Amino acid sequence: MLVHFILKDLKIELRSKEIITSMFIFGLSVTLIFALAFQVAPAMIREFAPGLLWVVILFTSVLGLNRLFSLERDEHALWSWSAGPIDRGTVFIAKVISALIFVIFSEILFIIPFFVFLNLPIEFSFFQLGLILFVGTGAIVSVGCLISGITLQASQRDVLIPILLFPTASPVAIAATKCTQLLFNQKSITEWNYWLLILGSFFVIFTLFGYLVFNKIVEE
Repeated sequence: MLVHFILKDLKIELRSKEIITSMFIFGLSVTLIFALAFQVAPAMIREFAPGLLWVVILFTSVLGLNRLFSLERDEHALWSWSAGPIDRGTVFIAKVISALIFVIFSEILFIIPFFVFLNLPIEFSFFQLGLILFVGTGAIVSVGCLISGITLQASQRDVLIPILLFPTASPVAIAATKCTQLLFNQKSITEWNYWLLILGSFFVIFTLFGYLVFNKIVEE
Protein backbone atom coordinates (compact mmCIF):
# COMPACT_ATOMS: atom_id res chain seq x y z
CA MET A 1 0.00 0.00 0.00
CA LEU A 2 2.82 2.40 0.88
CA VAL A 3 4.54 1.78 -2.44
CA HIS A 4 1.30 2.44 -4.34
CA PHE A 5 0.87 5.84 -2.68
CA ILE A 6 4.46 6.82 -3.46
CA LEU A 7 4.19 5.66 -7.07
CA LYS A 8 0.96 7.62 -7.45
CA ASP A 9 2.66 10.88 -6.42
CA LEU A 10 5.67 10.12 -8.62
CA LYS A 11 3.51 9.36 -11.66
CA ILE A 12 1.52 12.58 -11.21
CA GLU A 13 4.76 14.56 -10.95
CA LEU A 14 6.22 12.88 -14.03
CA ARG A 15 3.18 13.95 -16.01
CA SER A 16 2.90 17.52 -14.74
CA LYS A 17 6.51 18.28 -13.67
CA GLU A 18 5.11 21.08 -11.51
CA ILE A 19 6.77 20.45 -8.15
CA ILE A 20 10.37 19.73 -9.13
CA THR A 21 10.42 22.36 -11.89
CA SER A 22 9.09 25.11 -9.63
CA MET A 23 11.48 24.19 -6.81
CA PHE A 24 14.48 24.06 -9.15
CA ILE A 25 13.71 27.42 -10.79
CA PHE A 26 13.09 29.07 -7.43
CA GLY A 27 16.25 27.60 -5.90
CA LEU A 28 18.33 28.65 -8.90
CA SER A 29 16.88 32.18 -8.77
CA VAL A 30 17.63 32.60 -5.06
CA THR A 31 21.14 31.23 -5.58
CA LEU A 32 21.76 33.74 -8.36
CA ILE A 33 20.51 36.59 -6.17
CA PHE A 34 22.89 35.54 -3.37
CA ALA A 35 25.78 35.26 -5.84
CA LEU A 36 25.16 38.78 -7.17
CA ALA A 37 24.72 40.20 -3.67
CA PHE A 38 28.06 38.82 -2.46
CA GLN A 39 30.08 39.97 -5.46
CA VAL A 40 31.12 43.04 -3.44
CA ALA A 41 32.48 40.83 -0.65
CA PRO A 42 33.71 37.51 -2.12
CA ALA A 43 35.72 36.73 1.00
CA MET A 44 32.49 36.46 3.00
CA ILE A 45 30.88 33.91 0.67
CA ARG A 46 32.66 30.86 2.12
CA GLU A 47 31.64 31.88 5.65
CA PHE A 48 27.97 32.40 4.81
CA ALA A 49 27.61 29.66 2.15
CA PRO A 50 26.36 26.90 4.51
CA GLY A 51 23.57 29.12 5.86
CA LEU A 52 22.67 30.34 2.38
CA LEU A 53 22.43 26.74 1.14
CA TRP A 54 19.93 25.78 3.83
CA VAL A 55 17.93 28.96 3.35
CA VAL A 56 17.52 27.97 -0.29
CA ILE A 57 16.56 24.40 0.66
CA LEU A 58 14.07 25.58 3.29
CA PHE A 59 12.40 28.03 0.91
CA THR A 60 12.21 25.55 -1.96
CA SER A 61 10.76 22.90 0.36
CA VAL A 62 7.78 25.15 1.06
CA LEU A 63 6.85 25.11 -2.63
CA GLY A 64 6.88 21.33 -2.73
CA LEU A 65 4.95 20.95 0.54
CA ASN A 66 2.30 23.43 -0.61
CA ARG A 67 1.64 21.40 -3.73
CA LEU A 68 2.06 17.86 -2.41
CA PHE A 69 -1.06 17.72 -0.22
CA SER A 70 -3.01 20.01 -2.55
CA LEU A 71 -3.24 17.28 -5.21
CA GLU A 72 -5.96 15.43 -3.28
CA ARG A 73 -7.60 18.67 -2.16
CA ASP A 74 -7.87 20.11 -5.68
CA GLU A 75 -9.33 16.86 -7.03
CA HIS A 76 -11.75 16.52 -4.06
CA ALA A 77 -10.21 13.16 -3.18
CA LEU A 78 -9.76 13.70 0.55
CA TRP A 79 -12.81 11.52 1.22
CA SER A 80 -10.82 8.49 0.05
CA TRP A 81 -8.55 8.80 3.10
CA SER A 82 -11.47 8.61 5.51
CA ALA A 83 -13.75 6.25 3.57
CA GLY A 84 -11.15 3.81 2.25
CA PRO A 85 -9.90 0.80 4.27
CA ILE A 86 -6.38 2.23 4.61
CA ASP A 87 -4.09 3.25 7.42
CA ARG A 88 -3.96 7.06 7.37
CA GLY A 89 -0.52 6.92 8.95
CA THR A 90 0.68 5.08 5.86
CA VAL A 91 -0.57 7.99 3.75
CA PHE A 92 1.55 10.37 5.85
CA ILE A 93 4.68 8.21 5.53
CA ALA A 94 4.12 8.04 1.75
CA LYS A 95 3.83 11.84 1.59
CA VAL A 96 7.06 12.26 3.57
CA ILE A 97 8.92 9.90 1.23
CA SER A 98 7.46 11.52 -1.89
CA ALA A 99 8.32 15.02 -0.67
CA LEU A 100 11.83 13.86 0.26
CA ILE A 101 12.35 12.47 -3.25
CA PHE A 102 11.13 15.69 -4.88
CA VAL A 103 13.23 18.01 -2.71
CA ILE A 104 16.37 15.85 -2.98
CA PHE A 105 16.01 15.73 -6.76
CA SER A 106 15.66 19.53 -6.94
CA GLU A 107 18.73 19.86 -4.69
CA ILE A 108 20.74 17.69 -7.07
CA LEU A 109 19.76 20.04 -9.89
CA PHE A 110 20.72 23.33 -8.21
CA ILE A 111 23.62 22.22 -5.97
CA ILE A 112 26.16 22.44 -8.82
CA PRO A 113 25.03 25.96 -9.89
CA PHE A 114 25.18 26.90 -6.19
CA PHE A 115 28.89 26.08 -5.98
CA VAL A 116 29.62 27.52 -9.43
CA PHE A 117 27.79 30.84 -8.94
CA LEU A 118 29.25 31.40 -5.47
CA ASN A 119 32.70 30.20 -6.60
CA LEU A 120 33.06 27.84 -3.64
CA PRO A 121 35.90 25.33 -3.22
CA ILE A 122 34.90 21.66 -3.13
CA GLU A 123 37.65 20.29 -0.89
CA PHE A 124 35.40 18.05 1.19
CA SER A 125 33.71 14.65 1.12
CA PHE A 126 30.73 14.56 -1.26
CA PHE A 127 29.45 11.47 0.55
CA GLN A 128 29.31 13.36 3.84
CA LEU A 129 27.63 16.32 2.12
CA GLY A 130 25.05 13.93 0.66
CA LEU A 131 24.46 12.46 4.12
CA ILE A 132 23.89 15.91 5.61
CA LEU A 133 21.57 16.90 2.77
CA PHE A 134 19.55 13.69 3.09
CA VAL A 135 19.10 13.79 6.87
CA GLY A 136 18.58 17.57 6.99
CA THR A 137 16.09 17.55 4.13
CA GLY A 138 14.29 14.61 5.73
CA ALA A 139 13.96 16.55 8.97
CA ILE A 140 12.55 19.60 7.17
CA VAL A 141 10.18 17.48 5.09
CA SER A 142 8.87 15.49 8.08
CA VAL A 143 8.08 18.71 9.97
CA GLY A 144 6.63 20.31 6.84
CA CYS A 145 4.40 17.35 5.95
CA LEU A 146 2.91 17.37 9.45
CA ILE A 147 2.20 21.11 9.22
CA SER A 148 0.86 20.73 5.68
CA GLY A 149 -1.49 18.00 6.85
CA ILE A 150 -2.71 20.04 9.82
CA THR A 151 -3.47 23.06 7.60
CA LEU A 152 -4.97 20.95 4.80
CA GLN A 153 -8.52 22.22 5.31
CA ALA A 154 -7.53 25.80 6.13
CA SER A 155 -8.54 28.45 3.61
CA GLN A 156 -5.21 30.29 3.98
CA ARG A 157 -2.99 27.19 4.04
CA ASP A 158 -0.53 28.62 1.48
CA VAL A 159 0.24 31.39 3.95
CA LEU A 160 0.07 29.26 7.10
CA ILE A 161 2.58 26.64 5.97
CA PRO A 162 5.63 28.97 5.80
CA ILE A 163 4.48 30.88 8.90
CA LEU A 164 4.39 27.64 10.92
CA LEU A 165 7.27 25.86 9.20
CA PHE A 166 10.02 28.46 9.48
CA PRO A 167 10.03 28.81 13.30
CA THR A 168 9.40 25.08 13.86
CA ALA A 169 12.18 24.03 11.49
CA SER A 170 14.65 26.67 12.72
CA PRO A 171 16.50 24.14 14.97
CA VAL A 172 16.83 21.90 11.92
CA ALA A 173 18.24 24.74 9.82
CA ILE A 174 20.70 25.66 12.59
CA ALA A 175 21.92 22.07 13.03
CA ALA A 176 22.19 21.53 9.26
CA THR A 177 24.11 24.78 8.86
CA LYS A 178 26.54 23.78 11.62
CA CYS A 179 27.14 20.40 9.98
CA THR A 180 27.69 21.94 6.57
CA GLN A 181 29.93 24.71 7.90
CA LEU A 182 32.23 22.26 9.71
CA LEU A 183 32.28 20.02 6.63
CA PHE A 184 33.25 22.94 4.37
CA ASN A 185 36.05 23.72 6.84
CA GLN A 186 37.26 20.11 6.42
CA LYS A 187 36.56 19.15 10.01
CA SER A 188 36.27 15.49 10.97
CA ILE A 189 32.80 13.97 11.26
CA THR A 190 33.47 13.40 14.96
CA GLU A 191 33.34 17.20 15.41
CA TRP A 192 29.86 17.61 13.92
CA ASN A 193 28.15 14.23 14.43
CA TYR A 194 26.30 15.78 17.40
CA TRP A 195 24.49 18.15 15.03
CA LEU A 196 23.85 15.28 12.62
CA LEU A 197 22.21 13.32 15.45
CA ILE A 198 19.93 16.29 16.12
CA LEU A 199 18.84 16.25 12.47
CA GLY A 200 18.25 12.52 12.59
CA SER A 201 16.23 12.88 15.80
CA PHE A 202 13.96 15.49 14.22
CA PHE A 203 13.54 13.29 11.15
CA VAL A 204 12.55 10.19 13.13
CA ILE A 205 10.47 11.89 15.84
CA PHE A 206 8.33 14.03 13.54
CA THR A 207 7.84 11.16 11.09
CA LEU A 208 6.66 8.81 13.83
CA PHE A 209 4.55 11.51 15.47
CA GLY A 210 2.89 12.32 12.15
CA TYR A 211 2.23 8.63 11.57
CA LEU A 212 0.49 8.36 14.94
CA VAL A 213 -1.66 11.51 14.75
CA PHE A 214 -2.45 11.70 11.02
CA ASN A 215 -5.58 9.61 11.50
CA LYS A 216 -6.99 12.29 13.83
CA ILE A 217 -5.90 15.05 11.46
CA VAL A 218 -7.80 13.52 8.52
CA GLU A 219 -10.95 12.89 10.55
CA GLU A 220 -11.08 16.49 11.76
